[in-house]
Amino acid sequence: MTSMAPVTASVQVEVPFHDIDPMGVAWHGHYFKYFEIARCALLDKIDYNYPQMKASGYMWPIVDTRVKYVGSALFQQTLNVTATLLEYENRLKIGYDIAEAQSGQRLTKGYTIQVAVDINSREMCYASPAILLEKLGISA
Repeated sequence: MTSMAPVTASVQVEVPFHDIDPMGVAWHGHYFKYFEIARCALLDKIDYNYPQMKASGYMWPIVDTRVKYVGSALFQQTLNVTATLLEYENRLKIGYDIAEAQSGQRLTKGYTIQVAVDINSREMCYASPAILLEKLGISA
């Protein structure tokens, strides 16, 4: 892998009432939504968010994900959600860290893996397309 400076993006999310469960904590499935918000901020940073992906002829479905719940997010709690590009050569692997904004206490961490799929043929690419490397400032 060619070395490059890490690409990261952070967003703040306030846990809304409709995200909490009867126990008063954010339901576990909503953390993926928080990951998505940070992922889009990261993809915007490299000018390759979902509209640009589609325009370039590729879709990037998530094929694998992992999450580890360390603590619980509560109603109206402000969260710092950070996304970091971990791998880009054959897939996009993006790591996530969710921390309580005020204390910095980690609540959740995880990752997603996405692969390039040609929109027309619907075939998975086994190497990242040149457009992604171009967006990252890496020569193919």
